[in-house]
Amino acid sequence: MKKISIIIPFSHYIHYLEECLDSLKVSAFQDFETLLVVDKEHDNVDPIIKKYPFVRLIQTDVHGVAACRNVGLAHAQGEYVYFLDADDYVLENTLGLLAEAAKGQDIVYGRVAHTWNNKANYLEKIENKEIDPEDEEEKEQMRQQKIDSYKEKNPNVDPVQLRAIYYLLRVKHGIRNVTVLGVLYKTVFLRMYSFKFHEEFRYYSDMTFLCPVLEHIRSEAYVEDAVYVKRKHNDPINYPALSQEENDDRFYERIRAVEYTRNTITSDGIVRYYLDFKIVHFFTRKMAKRIRRSQDERWRNEYFQAMIPCIENCRPEVLDELNHSNRKLVQALLNNDLNGVQKEVRWVLGKKKLKRVFKNKNTAYKLAYFHRYLKKPIKDNVILFETFMAKNYSDSPKYIYEYIAQHYPEYECVWAINDGAKIPYGAKCVKRFSFEYAYYLAVAKYLVFNVRPPLWYRKREGQVFLETWHGTPLKRLVFDQQEVTSASPKYKQQFYKQRQDWDFLVSANPFSTKTFRSCFMYEGKMLEYGYPRNDILYWPNKDEIAKDLRKKLGIPTDKKTILYAPTWRDDQHYGSGQYKFELALDLHLMQERLSDEYVVLLRTHHYISDKIDVTGMEGFVYNLSDYDDISEIYLISDICITDYSSVFFDYANLKRPILFYTYDLDKYKNQLRGFYIDMNTEVPGPLLYTSEEVVDAIENIDKITEEYKERYDTFYSRFCCYDDGHASEHVAKALLGKE
Repeated sequence: MKKISIIIPFSHYIHYLEECLDSLKVSAFQDFETLLVVDKEHDNVDPIIKKYPFVRLIQTDVHGVAACRNVGLAHAQGEYVYFLDADDYVLENTLGLLAEAAKGQDIVYGRVAHTWNNKANYLEKIENKEIDPEDEEEKEQMRQQKIDSYKEKNPNVDPVQLRAIYYLLRVKHGIRNVTVLGVLYKTVFLRMYSFKFHEEFRYYSDMTFLCPVLEHIRSEAYVEDAVYVKRKHNDPINYPALSQEENDDRFYERIRAVEYTRNTITSDGIVRYYLDFKIVHFFTRKMAKRIRRSQDERWRNEYFQAMIPCIENCRPEVLDELNHSNRKLVQALLNNDLNGVQKEVRWVLGKKKLKRVFKNKNTAYKLAYFHRYLKKPIKDNVILFETFMAKNYSDSPKYIYEYIAQHYPEYECVWAINDGAKIPYGAKCVKRFSFEYAYYLAVAKYLVFNVRPPLWYRKREGQVFLETWHGTPLKRLVFDQQEVTSASPKYKQQFYKQRQDWDFLVSANPFSTKTFRSCFMYEGKMLEYGYPRNDILYWPNKDEIAKDLRKKLGIPTDKKTILYAPTWRDDQHYGSGQYKFELALDLHLMQERLSDEYVVLLRTHHYISDKIDVTGMEGFVYNLSDYDDISEIYLISDICITDYSSVFFDYANLKRPILFYTYDLDKYKNQLRGFYIDMNTEVPGPLLYTSEEVVDAIENIDKITEEYKERYDTFYSRFCCYDDGHASEHVAKALLGKE
């Protein structure tokens, strides 16, 4: 007999299953059997099973997680049973720690950690202390305090039950957080009482199994370091987890599952008490807000009526222990008083908004946006421009604006800009996240952005949104990414919603058109004119512009220039939109060997918040990271060094040498993003992995240029074919309906 039977129900998303099984393959503890129970509607698992010979495949004609788990229970031969979802994973020591503590106890449980990341990135976050174990210690102390408090009020309570309930029912959370995961269940204990999952329920079957189990346990053990990792799907559009599925029956299933479970447990027991506590918690914390705010009228009629008997059946002491505000909410519900519930929610939310305004005055403009500015008429001659979250005056919106300002002066142009930059042609400037900014977001007829607008922006009927984007994609974007390792784990969900606001999207080449359709799931109008920001690279006076800029920046006229423009790394961040960056290129080595002939122009990505220290290299390294327009910097650059940034697609318009410093290529390709083109065979220059190789390539740049000439020509024909110096004109006319 194996110590543990691991039951994995499976239907879809094979890429998650591979990582799940990988985590078992490398587990330090191997005394287990793995039962992969496949739903009757499942993806083909034959190719993957060959890679994992320890997996026992069980074909079924049943449907749903609950039914598959029941089949697994019937086939389990281990001393203990462990449920593992096919999109989750365990850490190397998890099973061993649980097994070591399993000395005949009915259940043994560890922690369930929630993450958006794959296992490699989750472990890296632990190593970098981005996941703080001290937080768990604090949670443990708070749980113990609540357990002790309940014991004082109810001295006859079974302490084994009470402790397990606090950990497994997750008392502070709603009904949907009840989970059977992360627990060893003694097999003979389960079979003694014939515990099963109710197969009628797709979303809430866990409570139908766990609550009766908790009512009957007589022994338990908790192992804090035994971590089960519950993955949140970062693509809820194409690969939704059960918790992310949209289903009209979900609300009613919650009610039915609660009523069914109540009938399987003692009405005056502690499990029933906390089950009632959780359903009341759901109403006061979640449902009441939706009754007030949701555009779905069912929350105010059908769902409202269905919740009344469910709350009426709650234990009286649960309702008695509510605070004043929640007691008023529940009483209004029980009185069938819809207006009373809405009034109390309005009062509670109003107080919270007022506190937020006093605590952070930056929230006031949002209130003005929603409650005042959105009610004002749209101004047909107003255009709002923004680049890189108002960090500078640059990129394609700059060139579109300048064309409009010169040829259509009847339009009022407004720029969101934070650094006080002087905008030519008399544009009005507003600071991002200000009252004026919120006002123009609401009333401008046209909006021209190169990144997404704020999440709280609501496009109005009659507004026209032009998304220029900010580069030809090399690294995989949004829905073409299997994993999101950036600082915004809800990236795909947010993007899906926001891209529906786009009326136009600019494309620089046929490759971008095809890729944008896929990665953005975009079906709207594509403006295939090239990037307006590249127009300057074709202007007849570009040499004069370059000469003036060299003088302005103090670049020596007798030195050639090397532009180094690295991008950011998704997994290295301080917070949303703020990324770390450690300079891997040895500038001191470059200075030692190249300073007689070259200077370096350093230009980091606008997401990177770290300031690169170039002390001691003055006169050789010019840090232009704060210079607004990289297109102008291209003009004064003789060589471009980059990594995975899209700058080389634009720079190729000049047909000057490009080098690729790809010191972390394997990680970037396999763990972070992945690429749309083959870096080894398609980019117009060599891949270099050390600073020495970079310096050698620069010293032999003529040879490199000749060696890569044919590939460069092919690349230019493929990716620079739309750029001709007139993209701004075509895009502006399309935006304003002048075409």
